[in-house]
Amino acid sequence: MRKITARQRQILWLLLGVSEEITAAEIAAATGVSVRTVHREMEDIESVLNRFGLNLIRKSGKGIQLNGPEAGLAELRLYLQEEKPADYSGEDRKVYELCVLLEAEEPVKLFTLAHSLKVTVASVSYDLDELEQWVRKFGLELVRRRGYGVEITGSELDKRRAIGRLAAEHLDLSDLVGHGSLAESNHAFRLLLTTVGKASLMEVENTLWDMEWKWTAELPEIVYMEMLLSLSVTARRIEIGRSIDSGEEAGYSRLSDHRNIAGAERFVQQLAGALGLTIPRVEILYIAGLFDRVQDSFSSSGFAYGDIELMEIVYKLTESVVKRTGLPFQSDRSLREGLLEHIDPALKRIREGTRIRNPLLGPIRRDYESLFNIVRAAVEDIQLELEIPDEEIGFLVMHFGASMERLSQLRRNVRAILVCASGLSSSRLLATRLSKEMPQIEILGNIAWYEAARLPDMDYDLIISTIDLPIDKDRYIKISPLLTAEEIEKLLDYIQNTTLRPQEHSPSADQERPVHDEASLERLRSYKRILDEIVSLLERFRFHPLDNAGMDLTATLVEMLNKLEGSGVVGDADIVLERLLERERMTSQVIPDTALALFHTRSSHIHLSSLTLYRLQQPVILEGNTEVRVILLMLAPRRLSKESLEVLSEISALLLNSELVRLLEEHTETEIRGYLSSELLHFYHNKL
Repeated sequence: MRKITARQRQILWLLLGVSEEITAAEIAAATGVSVRTVHREMEDIESVLNRFGLNLIRKSGKGIQLNGPEAGLAELRLYLQEEKPADYSGEDRKVYELCVLLEAEEPVKLFTLAHSLKVTVASVSYDLDELEQWVRKFGLELVRRRGYGVEITGSELDKRRAIGRLAAEHLDLSDLVGHGSLAESNHAFRLLLTTVGKASLMEVENTLWDMEWKWTAELPEIVYMEMLLSLSVTARRIEIGRSIDSGEEAGYSRLSDHRNIAGAERFVQQLAGALGLTIPRVEILYIAGLFDRVQDSFSSSGFAYGDIELMEIVYKLTESVVKRTGLPFQSDRSLREGLLEHIDPALKRIREGTRIRNPLLGPIRRDYESLFNIVRAAVEDIQLELEIPDEEIGFLVMHFGASMERLSQLRRNVRAILVCASGLSSSRLLATRLSKEMPQIEILGNIAWYEAARLPDMDYDLIISTIDLPIDKDRYIKISPLLTAEEIEKLLDYIQNTTLRPQEHSPSADQERPVHDEASLERLRSYKRILDEIVSLLERFRFHPLDNAGMDLTATLVEMLNKLEGSGVVGDADIVLERLLERERMTSQVIPDTALALFHTRSSHIHLSSLTLYRLQQPVILEGNTEVRVILLMLAPRRLSKESLEVLSEISALLLNSELVRLLEEHTETEIRGYLSSELLHFYHNKL
């Protein structure tokens, strides 16, 4: 029997993993090749299937489906598990080579790599030529010498960063936390999973969860996952003897301001026992520094979603789509919040050259073709000076698609929790699709994969996931964010025959009522926190004319902070001043096309949220030689509730409204407070 290629194996696993038709475009998106390549592979794949009494059914407009007896399907699965592929794709080879070199203790001979990959030495050498630039991005060097071999040299910290990036570019969330992922059927990707420490990843995650730290629970899922991956890679590197050089301990201790060292020590002690590792002191300091940086990157990211420049991008993008569709997207706060949360890390990935993976690109382009073209044109309108790939456009389309399909809420009787791999874009699209197609389902919210296994059964009736979860398969149902007609039937059947099936020991109505009452009470508490934050901010709002003649920016900010003396807002004004100047150096604070700037920061040296307006006698010059005559100062404590962040984010977004800008530049404190009161009351009503 002729051996199959790695790509053919990947396509076959994909066909085996679906119960309905799948298009060539979807296969192409999932395997990272063109649709033409998929069609070329199908002839050889059909000849393989014939050996097992299987065949492909092609339905016009629907796609391709594997067909045949269950015995043949089982025999094919066994064959794919045991049979080694005849060759590796070019991408597979590079993943394999990087994993081998990043884990090697000494130089590796080109012949050894060529023999393992069943290719010529020349092919390996060509691969390494292409990998050199990728390796350099992490401060590493690919060293090749005749008779010596090849190795990757550089610091251990940089090697860990490279491994993390390699995982981000080639692995999905399901590959890391699911059971029997598609990646595990590919030898190169199995090696990558080993390199990132998948074997111990769930033990690391359980240990992290057992710490019961409040700050980890507040992290966005993408930040939590990046931190978890870094910890998993760290455990793997220690396991194979690649710990950070103890001689660098002093340097690594400077990465931490020591607030997380005690927590890191407790975490490492428990993890070391669970994994049977001896973890040196330098690694504890490294992990403490990692915790510090994660907290800082999240808490310093602004008031719930980013800076004015980011808000301007979202504003312009939305307005451009509104003009092309005539739909009132600008009134959809959920859309704005979703775009703000998504675009910031997306732009970071694009600037860093990280490969964007969107397995739903094929069906998105098929089902939302017109909207895809509109969003692509809108992105080009705002001239980001970056090349935005189709994969990223697909994620943006999911946000707008969710907004477009969002309908008024109807009465529901099944409580569902969503778990999605692609974050807010896919969860919101799925939620609105469910609202439209299955109004009997009440979406309680979306949670991260690591929360799903720990959520008490009484808190929900149903978990709907778009990825494989590390829990028993009878505890959830897996569907795609696009919710096809077949999946609607599948979900209805699941609800009728599983979710709503009478349980032998189901609690009585009297027993259930406290659960619902407690959930309702928590919602009321959340509404109260929002209202309290709004009222407190508006009551503390002040306007001050400021005589800053002859002062530079630093002196002007000092005078502004002096005006807050005695208010209880600021503790150490010098530290707050440095944070404000640091933020101004990092990114523009100026509201586009105005003489108004928003200076804002969060710090443990700020005790109360505060909003203060200053009109300057003399303009100050900011980065880019921009003159500013009015400054709105927004301050907040480092630790804030989700509700407080939402309110501050709403105020930041209002600054893109020309009416508020005019009021801030020209009108009285009473008029400004009145406008903000009206807008924030509207925001509050929308929350109810």
